[in-house]
Amino acid sequence: MAKIIEGLKYAPTHEWVRVEGGVAVIGVTDFAQMEMGDITYVDAPEVDDEVVAGEEFGALESVKASSDLISPVSGKVVEVNAELEDAPEKINEDAFANWIIKVEMSDPSELDALLDAAAYKNISE
Repeated sequence: MAKIIEGLKYAPTHEWVRVEGGVAVIGVTDFAQMEMGDITYVDAPEVDDEVVAGEEFGALESVKASSDLISPVSGKVVEVNAELEDAPEKINEDAFANWIIKVEMSDPSELDALLDAAAYKNISE
C-alpha cells in the first residue's frame, strides 16, 4: 500500500505539496512512483520559470511510461532539486523526501482546492 503523509496537500494528479511560508515544495506521491516503476529521468523547469495551477510543469520517465507533472499551485520556481538530474531513482526510494521543485506561490488560496491526506487516500487505493 502506498504511503500517504498527514499534513500535506495532494492533487488528484498525484503531486504533493508541503507549504513552507509562501513557498510550495512539490513532489510526486508514493502511489505515483509505485505506478510508474523505476524512474529514469525527471524533466523539471528552470529557476525563475512560471508555473500555473492545473498545467504541466515537467515530466517523469520510467522504464514503463512517461507521465506529465501537473502543478498544484501557480507561481515562480525558486529552486529545483538538482540531485534528481543524476539520481532520478531517489523518487522511488522515498517520494516524500525527494521533492522536485519549490514554487513561490502567487495565489496561496489555490491550496484550498487540493485534497487532504484522507481525501487523497480515497482516490489512490
